[in-house]
Amino acid sequence: MAITAAITLPLTASSRRSLSSSLIAPFRFSSPSPLSLQRRALQIPSCSPFRRPTFCISAALSMSSETTEKASPASFLDHKESGYLHFVKYHGLGNDFILVDNRDSTEPKITPEQAVKLCDRNFGIGADGVIFAMPGTNGTDYTMRIFNSDGSEPEMCGNGIRCFAKFIGELENLDGKQSFTIHTGAGLIVPEIQENGQVKVDMGEPVLKASDVPTKLPANRDQSVVKGGLDVDGTTWNVTCVSMGNPHCVTFGTGSKDLLVDEINLAEIGPKFENHIMFPARTNTEFVQVLSSSHLKMRVWERGAGATLACGTGACAVVVAAVLEGRAGRSCTVDLPGGPLEIEWNKDDNHVYMTGPAEVVFYGSVPL
Repeated sequence: MAITAAITLPLTASSRRSLSSSLIAPFRFSSPSPLSLQRRALQIPSCSPFRRPTFCISAALSMSSETTEKASPASFLDHKESGYLHFVKYHGLGNDFILVDNRDSTEPKITPEQAVKLCDRNFGIGADGVIFAMPGTNGTDYTMRIFNSDGSEPEMCGNGIRCFAKFIGELENLDGKQSFTIHTGAGLIVPEIQENGQVKVDMGEPVLKASDVPTKLPANRDQSVVKGGLDVDGTTWNVTCVSMGNPHCVTFGTGSKDLLVDEINLAEIGPKFENHIMFPARTNTEFVQVLSSSHLKMRVWERGAGATLACGTGACAVVVAAVLEGRAGRSCTVDLPGGPLEIEWNKDDNHVYMTGPAEVVFYGSVPL
């Protein structure tokens, strides 16, 4: 599999590690080496047309210097070579996605099986999912669909919707503060690109009715599950069940013992929650530590993706659960492994608002 890409990343140790894990087979970084050696190995031209220290690469499908210097989703994705999928890779706090311009069709350009291959971090591009920007539905501006890294299709993704918004903003050459309506499997979502580049998203109202989350756990407060007991391998966890258009099981600990989230063996315990018999549609699971009434720390095991660096809908569900359990106020900073999100559960309209970043990683093409 070959790839052509214009990569706009700061030349830091962390960005070099990110590229090493993300790019497809022809590009391999060896163990830490001088930049000049990396350039020679990858045939990287010494170009830096961007405001921050950056570099460009020429690869199997090389781009002209003019295209490289003006690289953007709008210009790059205008290429129409037959048999190739053009994409832009974005991330929201490390939760990374392959974005595809699918505005000319109501059917995704690739299958779930192809998405699995593209998301593979060793033999593919590497991502938590593939997101398609599609024509609007029922009067909305656009439709978003997503295939997880395991090929399943979730209703929605909070970090993904921010990446989607920035992707559309660049495709449509939008400047300044912009908002639009997006149809998702979770219903209508309205993101707003802020002047500072952050994206604020109206995530709608949380769903708390147990049967609608869905969960088979017995309701214990107004048809909802709030601090209910869930047995996992003989240990009873206190859980609150919330849907933000997709199901979430939020836990702050077991019994009277509060969590220290860094001590959780996520790879071991996460799948047991995700596939628990009490969650007929499987579930996302958030493990949460309360730092203060306005500051929470979480780790997430995502349904269909496993451990990720961030989950936007999960952070929203965490604040809702914290309010319901009396642990925090309605406006919180939520720390995730990839960075913080600002979450507000507005008392007046009952909507949850999420604000956070979305960044371009690189542009590329891959043969189908």
